[in-house]
Amino acid sequence: MKIASGEFTPAEIRKISAMRSPWGIQKFLDAIPYHHAGTAWSPRIVLQKKTAHCLEGAVFAAAALRVLGYPPLVFDLEAYRDDDHVLAIFQEGKRWGAIAKSNFSGLRYRAPVYASLRELAMSYFEDYFNLAGDRSLRRYTAKPLDLRQFDKLNWMTNEKDVWFVAERLCEVPHTEILTPKAEKALTRLDKRSLEAGKFGRQ
Repeated sequence: MKIASGEFTPAEIRKISAMRSPWGIQKFLDAIPYHHAGTAWSPRIVLQKKTAHCLEGAVFAAAALRVLGYPPLVFDLEAYRDDDHVLAIFQEGKRWGAIAKSNFSGLRYRAPVYASLRELAMSYFEDYFNLAGDRSLRRYTAKPLDLRQFDKLNWMTNEKDVWFVAERLCEVPHTEILTPKAEKALTRLDKRSLEAGKFGRQ
């Protein structure tokens, strides 16, 4: 299967193809440890090392979606006093879903039931908080980033970090979620919700 310049090996394609579906890709990401290193590994390196953080998980999932026949799209959620969160997104029919690697239990997979990208982004709002319990989601990318634009940089198989993906995500326009009035009215999470969201945190 020829899918891009800097393509996966047949063995790598077999491993990814065995995931079979977006949910299978999510299960792979859930099964590998979260790490905190300041890296931006390519999907090949994630497949080799079997560990990833948020950005690496999303880029890996986008490449895996491509192998399964979907466009390799990523989507950025931007936060206040918190880390941004990157998703790989996909469509079934006209409905959007997402795959993600996260250290917080509520910021991972979304079934493809959302009619718009705003609906998808807002599905993360209640589960998106910092360790102080502040609800921190503020913006989302107005348009998904198609990683095929980086094929000449071998984004799927590069042995070096693929920071160019993160840099481009920072450059694309983002859509505001909250009005100033709504932001001012936000409350912190209660203790039970905070602990539930941190369940399994590494």
